[in-house]
Order: sequence, then C-alpha cells, then structure tokens
Amino acid sequence: MSEKNYEVAVIGGGIVGSAVAYYLAESGLDCILIEKDEVASGTSSKCDGNVTIVDKDPGFDSHMSLVSQELMSDLDGKLDIPFEYRAHGSILVCDNDDEMQAATDWVKTQNEAGLKFNVLDPKDIRNESPYFAEDIPGGLECETDSLINPYLFCYSLVDKAKRNFGLEIKTQAEVTNITKEASGEFLIETLNGDVRAKKVVNAAGVWAPFIGKMLDLDIPIIPRKGHIIVGSREKPVMFRNMMEFGYLMNKFGRDRISDEITARHGVATVMEPTESQNFLLGSSRQYVGYDSSIDIQVVQTLARRALRFFPKMDDFKIIRAYTGFRPFTEDHLPIVSAVEEIPGFYIAAGHEGDGISLATGTGKLMEEIINEKSETIIPTEPLRFDRFAKANV
Repeated sequence: MSEKNYEVAVIGGGIVGSAVAYYLAESGLDCILIEKDEVASGTSSKCDGNVTIVDKDPGFDSHMSLVSQELMSDLDGKLDIPFEYRAHGSILVCDNDDEMQAATDWVKTQNEAGLKFNVLDPKDIRNESPYFAEDIPGGLECETDSLINPYLFCYSLVDKAKRNFGLEIKTQAEVTNITKEASGEFLIETLNGDVRAKKVVNAAGVWAPFIGKMLDLDIPIIPRKGHIIVGSREKPVMFRNMMEFGYLMNKFGRDRISDEITARHGVATVMEPTESQNFLLGSSRQYVGYDSSIDIQVVQTLARRALRFFPKMDDFKIIRAYTGFRPFTEDHLPIVSAVEEIPGFYIAAGHEGDGISLATGTGKLMEEIINEKSETIIPTEPLRFDRFAKANV
C-alpha cells in the first residue's frame, strides 16, 4: 500500500493550527493536523479565553479582531461541541485620572473607526460589580467582545473538521525533521511516523522557530511568559471580562504609572469569569526563554494588584497557578503568510497574547492564501513574513 500524500499538513494543534486546519478542510482540501502532544495541550490550554478588541490598537489590528469575532459568532452556530461562547462584551477600567483621559481618547478613536466602544463613568463601574474599589475614575466598554473556553474550542473545531470534512489528526507526533524533496513535496518526519504533503503550514506558536530551522529559515518569534491564577470564592465577582488600562501599556511597551515590582513583572490586572463560577486572574509579561516554572513573587504581585481594583475580594482562594508562553513578534502582529523562498511553506504564528482573539481570522485568511483567492477577508500585506527582512535592510 502506497504512502498517502496530503495536500496540506498543518503543524501545531493549538487554537491557531486547529482553526487553520478547520477552514482548509472545510474548503475541500485533503488536510492533516500534526501535534507533538495532544490537541490544545500547549499555550492554548494555558491562557484565558478573551476574544477581544478592547486591547487592540485602532486600525488594522482592531479590524482583524472584528473579523475574527464575526467568524467566532458564526462558528458558535456551526460547531457541534459547545465551547462556552459568551458574547457579553468586556470592560477596561482605569487606575487614575490620566488613564481615564487616555481611555476617553481611545473610545473616540475606536468610534471613528466604526467600533462599538463606550465611555464608562464611576457609577457604571460600580454597576458592573459591587466589589470594585470606590475610587476608580471610570473606564470603557467594548460591546462586541466575548469569552470562550479555548480548550473546548480547539476540540470542537477538529471534531467538526474530522467528521464532516475528512480532516486527519496525528497526535503524539513531534516533528523531528522536514525535507523539501525534488518533487516539490515535503517529507515531515515525526516520532509517530512520516507525513508527505504538497504544502505545509507552520502553526507551532512559540515553537515555530524550531520548525523553521529545519528548513534553514529564521522566524523572529520569541516566547513571552505569562502567569495566570485560577481563583474561587462563594459569590461571583462579575459576569464579564475586565482588564485594567495598564494592560495596554504593558502589551505595547508604553510608559505607565505603577510601582517597581508591578512594572518589573509586567503585571496588569485581567479578570475573566468562567462558566464554572471560578475566575482567571492575570496577567504578567516576562522574557525568560522557555522557563515555564511558576514564580511565586509574580503570583503574589498578581493577587496584590487585583486587590487594587477589587479590595472587597480579599477572601478569594487560589486554586492553582500556571504559566504559558506568548509567541511575541517585535511589531505585535502575527505572521500569516507564504514564505517566498520556500514555495509551499506557510507560517501562521506569532500572535503573542492574541491567539484566542485572532485564531478564526487567521484560519480563514490562511485558507484564502493557500487557495490563492483574489480577495481576502483582511489585507495580507501587514502580516507578510518578509516584512521583517525589509525592516532589517
């Protein structure tokens, strides 16, 4: 029996790879998803589930997020396994008057771009939750933001693609080498057998550079570590996602008012309620390579910072803490692109902390790129791989 040759092999079974494989299979391509462990076992199982625009820069970044949100809503009606989709919007709260002025300007800019943002005053903040501090000057709201369970979403995507569109899945299959043969096809060697494919999508997240090196390709993605606390209390704190305005400052490397320890650990409060009535509490940002160990000082800083905004929540219990790696690029945009010097090789990685928000848009765009469609749901130019080479010239 001859070895099967696939039209496309997708490497990486996280939320981005699952979305890419789903849309490719839906389009009719013979596709296989390759994952070194199990589906959603990497970064996609070590993050929150925010599908947000509230934390995106106005312009292309927020436009890609809006497209992804619309696709997520569409999939909520299409996929068979529920993935805890909750379209409640989200809020961003301010620590001081300077942030409040910046937030007001932010809303104006986003409104001018056609997005549904609203300014919130102190009364609005207290109506969100009785646990908020009394001195919060206000914040903003994005009406279109939503929450999902990313772990369930990955399984829901691959389940539908497998049963309805013929997607094949190979797990426990760490890629050890990739060769482009004289025929133009790729030979992908894994710990669970070899795979041959005409085209390959590298959707390996923070591990994408290791896949690139197998083809002598330098992919400028580095890991940016984050901690998350899983908390619990008898009464829910609030029903929708909350971030502090300082999250934007940390994400984009901008100056903010904070104490030295908070700044050193890159901490800004993010609170996400779950369907189980627990909550996820983040966030931190550190460049420490691939060291996934939990730093108790960062956990303490996260908890202390949360009490700035929720001082009446000092009775919450920490169930556990964990870490994950954001795949960081220097311009804060992912790579969703063909690689010109290696025909048939594509990259869908580098989403930093936006993999959950941008997975659906990335998956659909990659399907359109591979199928060489003349029109795409979002412009491809800002996401091209060669933008980094151009920047270095």
